[in-house]
Amino acid sequence: MDQTSFQAEAFGELQSLVDGLFATRQVIDRLDLIMQAEVLDLDPDLLEIVNLLPPGAYERQRLCDQLNSALAAHGWGSMYGTVE
Repeated sequence: MDQTSFQAEAFGELQSLVDGLFATRQVIDRLDLIMQAEVLDLDPDLLEIVNLLPPGAYERQRLCDQLNSALAAHGWGSMYGTVE
């Protein structure tokens, strides 16, 4: 099977997580992101991506850049989707 065209069942879950966290806030803390990802019981691969973030507070664009970078490094962008 061609890995580049495979979409995981968890495709788009990171986007939903980001959308939910930024619905009422301009900045989120890494710990808030990790806790929410665990509450939502994200796919283990996605939890790994979230846990790779350096500590700190993130505005939406910076967070998306960091998450997308980690997804790309693992080759998982097409499988799980990227975030905006």
